[in-house]
Amino acid sequence: MNHVKDGKTLTNENVEHDVEMENHLKTEEDQERGEDANMIPVNGDTDNEKGANNQEEDMEGDESRAETTFTYTIENISKLKDSILSPSCMVRNLPWKVLAMPRWSQNPERHNQKTLGLFLQCNGDSDSTSWSCNATAAIKIITHNDAEPFTRKIQHLFYSKENDWGYSHFVSWNELMDPAKGFVKDDKITIEVHVKADAPHGVSWDSKKHTGFVGLKNQGATCYMNSLLQTLYFTNKLRKATYLMPTESDDPEKSVPLSLQRVFYELQFGDKPVGTKKLTKSFGWETFDTFMQHDVQELCRVLLENMESKMKDTVVDGTIPRLFEGKMLSYIRFYESFDDYVKQESLEGDNKYDAGDYGLQEAEKGVVFVSFPPILHLHLLRFMYDPMADAYVKINEKFEFPERLCLDKYQNKKDKTPANYVLHAVLVHSGDNHGGHYVVYINPKGDGKVCDQYEASTTTFLKLKCA
Repeated sequence: MNHVKDGKTLTNENVEHDVEMENHLKTEEDQERGEDANMIPVNGDTDNEKGANNQEEDMEGDESRAETTFTYTIENISKLKDSILSPSCMVRNLPWKVLAMPRWSQNPERHNQKTLGLFLQCNGDSDSTSWSCNATAAIKIITHNDAEPFTRKIQHLFYSKENDWGYSHFVSWNELMDPAKGFVKDDKITIEVHVKADAPHGVSWDSKKHTGFVGLKNQGATCYMNSLLQTLYFTNKLRKATYLMPTESDDPEKSVPLSLQRVFYELQFGDKPVGTKKLTKSFGWETFDTFMQHDVQELCRVLLENMESKMKDTVVDGTIPRLFEGKMLSYIRFYESFDDYVKQESLEGDNKYDAGDYGLQEAEKGVVFVSFPPILHLHLLRFMYDPMADAYVKINEKFEFPERLCLDKYQNKKDKTPANYVLHAVLVHSGDNHGGHYVVYINPKGDGKVCDQYEASTTTFLKLKCA
């Protein structure tokens, strides 16, 4: 695949699966930030807050998830005098909490009005100063009647000095306690938070422990290669066949199959990100080659050809064509049948018989597929020539991939094995036709839970929809 294309891999169902401030600033002006609906969310100080629960409990669910919704109920709200923290909820393996605090506005126009401040806190108990995490969230006070919940949204880069973000005057106390609003029931309010976070930085994270997978180290510009290697690794029958290639007598520094076996083995059984320097060295690459983005489709072709050659006359001979090759048939179909050609015709006027020339026949030309392979690689042409710019430009239109795909109707005749495919992986390129970055989204078990391999030590799961 060229680095202006996206690619996707679909796996036949019949193939085996292993597979977002204020630091409580003391000035009256700053303390007034947050009253209006269009105000900017600010940071809240949590140094002296009391926890809602002495023993914080993690919310249920996958701790490495990218987003979730959690709720927190504050009891005896009418008597709330001090700041209070909710139990933690894990997102991206970081603890997220709701910080609630009663506030007093010092603005004379508001006549010393009492308000409720609400903030979202991230990683508040950590002593580390190197971490950061960008996130968006919606903070909502649930209503107990037909009224709409009161919601405000935030977006923030959380880090050690600004580990909480929200509204110091989320809602006025009078409005909060107004029975017509429906916020309070039995002297309780319920706060709901939906948080969506990007992958954190500067956080010690055990990818193997949390996801069961490890990533590949980027040598400089080898994201395209890493994306391809992860895709091939999760092609289970190919991985098994790779292990069976005879490499005992190979030169360790020059053997591509042996180096590939090492990478696959470490991906499967290692606990840390896997290096690929020995593999690229076996390609004959120098260091500068790893800082150049090569054509991923060409790399895929060359790598598979190398493996196919190594598999000849072994127990895994023919694995590559069996997994990746299909057959198609070109055809020309005449509108006129032979019967029409020989039928009797009245030769009159301009249609008089000319024995020396039969004329041209209309025809259809196309392709039908005779058979499809168990592993189907589809490559999208993601660039086109722009005559105004006199250059090739990348096509960035949205292209959706179905989770399941049936290709029976495109076959010349129905095969014994239905051409039903499950979406297995999508290679995505961000950038332009001169370069960019590759990531791959892999569906290892065919269950819709996708392994997002985009950094050496980061593996996350999300729902695969489109690219």
